[in-house]
This record gives sequence, C-alpha cells and structure tokens, in this order.
Amino acid sequence: MNAIAKITFSKAQPVETYTVTLVPAENGSYTITPTIPEDGKLPAGTILTVKAKPASGFSLDAVYYTVKGGMWGTTSYESFSPTTKIAVTKDMAVGATFVPGSLVENINVTQDIVYAKPGIKPLKYDVFSPKEAKNLPCIIIIHGGGWSSNNEDIMRSLARELVKGGRYVVFSIDYRWINKLDGETKPTHMHQLIDDVFGAIAHIQEHAAQYGGDPTRIAVTGDSAGGHLAEAAATLSPLIGDGGFGITSGVYQYMPSYLPKGKSIVDVKNEITRAIKAVAPSYGPSDAADFKMFVEQTDQGYWDAISPIKHVANVRDRVLPHFIVRGTADALVTHDVVQRYVDVLKAAGQPVQYSQVDGAGHAFFDWKPDAATRATFARYGVPYAAQMQAFFNTVFYKG
Repeated sequence: MNAIAKITFSKAQPVETYTVTLVPAENGSYTITPTIPEDGKLPAGTILTVKAKPASGFSLDAVYYTVKGGMWGTTSYESFSPTTKIAVTKDMAVGATFVPGSLVENINVTQDIVYAKPGIKPLKYDVFSPKEAKNLPCIIIIHGGGWSSNNEDIMRSLARELVKGGRYVVFSIDYRWINKLDGETKPTHMHQLIDDVFGAIAHIQEHAAQYGGDPTRIAVTGDSAGGHLAEAAATLSPLIGDGGFGITSGVYQYMPSYLPKGKSIVDVKNEITRAIKAVAPSYGPSDAADFKMFVEQTDQGYWDAISPIKHVANVRDRVLPHFIVRGTADALVTHDVVQRYVDVLKAAGQPVQYSQVDGAGHAFFDWKPDAATRATFARYGVPYAAQMQAFFNTVFYKG
C-alpha cells in the first residue's frame, strides 16, 4: 500500500504594523511617500520619504519624527535636509518645522564637526557664524539633558538668537553621556564629560579663525546639566593636566578629549584659562552633592573636583563675570541650589547677575519640534537670550 503524504498548511503570520501620525505644519508644508493610509498603519520597515517646503519668508528648521521613550517620555529625531528618509520601526509622529528666514539668512551654519571619538559616539559641534565674520568673540553652548540625553541640536535656537547682530561666532557642542547610556561597556564618569568639554574648546580654539572667530575671547553658556558643565569649563580649567583623575590620592587633573598637535597639556590649560572671559550658566547645579545620583564615586575628593562651587577664583587672580537665570517654577533646580553658587561668586568678588524668570519652568532655552517647547522658547528663551547677549556685550564690547 502506498503511503499517503500528509500535507499541512501553516497560517500566514500577521504583518507587524505601526501607526504613523502626521503633525500639521505651520509656515510651510511637507509631503510623504508612500501615502499614509487613513488609519495611519504601515508595515514595519516601510521607508518614508519626507519632502519639506517652507512658505515664503521662512526656512526649514527640521524634518523630524517623535517616538515614545527616553528620559523625558518622548524622543525626537531630526534631520536638517529638506528631503529625508525615515524607517517605520515604531509608532511615531512625523512632521516638519520652519523658522523665519530672517533668523538664518545672514549666518552660515556648519554642522557635525567631529572633534574627538573617545568612546562609541563621535563627539561633534555645530557652528553658527555671521556671514563675513572676522575675529569675533566666540560663544560656546553646552546642552543639558541630565548629562544623559540630548545633543547639540537642542541648543540651535539659542545659538540663532546669540548670533543675531553679527557680533559673535557661536559653537554648540556635544559630549559623552554619563554611565553606559551611550552604549559603552564601561561606565563614563562625570570627569570624562568635563574632559570632553575641554577637548571641544581646544578644538574650537584651533579652528575658530576659519569661521571668523577669535580663539582668545570665549564665553561659555549652557543649561541644566550644561549649566554645570559651563561652570566647570570656566572654573576648573586650571586643573587641566596629565596627572590622572583620582589615580593618585589627592590628584584630580582633567585630560581634554582632544589635544591639538604640537601643543603640550600646559599650553592647552593656559590657552583655555586665559580665553574664557564670561560665563552664563542657566538653571544648573554647581555642587556634586546636588547631583550625586548621577555620580558613581562617593569620595569627597572626587565630588569636590567636579564641583565648580569649590573652585571659584578670587577676582584679584582671575575675573569671571557670570550671568545666571532660573525660572521661578523650576522644580528640578531650586533657587537655593543656584543661590549658593551666586553667594560664593560674590564672596570671591566676581561680578554676577542672577535673574529669576517669573513663571518659567526648567529647560526654557531648549528647542524641540513639539509646539509646547517652541512656544516656551518664544516666551522665555528669546527675551532672556537677548539679555544674555547684552551681558556678553558688556564683557567683549566695553568700548
């Protein structure tokens, strides 16, 4: 008897889909191919091509998509090209933002300059330089995000405000994230983030002239975690050295992630220290005791070494004018945290302006594609960026 073959039919596996939501555009428009169906559902892996077009009088800010997750509940990924491809790998919102052309028509923007790669992530900065810039003071912006999120893009609107008037070349820098959040196998420690900031400054000084900047006249600013790092750049530069960080008892020296060829560590220390003329840290902590949850080390020597409040120079030795702002509704960084730093600055004779911004919460200098963040920047970021620029003018344009 012949055997009867048994044939089984397997059910087709359902195709995984994700929902794509389109965010209405203002001051411009965008198209997407393939067309998004009415229910928004597309097969996983679908490649979307987004083409953005600004309205008359406006320029493209970014094409973006936003997904749930990350430190702040959602994470946005941005592209600055008018034609952008996006892979559908999660539920996402897709859109494009536009800004008045007057914000960007008189500046050159150079993006993604890699200054070092001490770990997995290439470290970059963007440059916003006035057209025909020559020998202008430099402003270096250091972004916030809990030392563990965001990159230099989030500060681009502050950069655009500070470059207004054509008196400054503005650099917005990135750095490694704390612990293993960059995907490192070994944790990155707080002093290494400060190493990155010094490396970025050294690289900027080496190349500032090609963007019209003067490497000997620098201001540093940053918000939240970037506020701490801006204070660190200014107050801790005398600790730059090659003696290691905590390897020898009592020795804490910063090794910049980038060192220009032909320059010694002493050269770099002196050049950075002499160049930084003004500091504008916004709603940032200055004492490790106030951000100890981000610091793996527990010894007081380490904490002191990463705390700008412990290293404020007397005005007789070095003048470091400060401009500091904090929102009265900021629940993350309290008035007491900022006031303690202000008190130490004043005790050392340092010039300091401290303004509490009525009604503002945390991170009002940030720029993200969502409407709420952009509205907050318009309400608080724009006027206080103008005040910050006016402060810098008193330092660099006294005459």
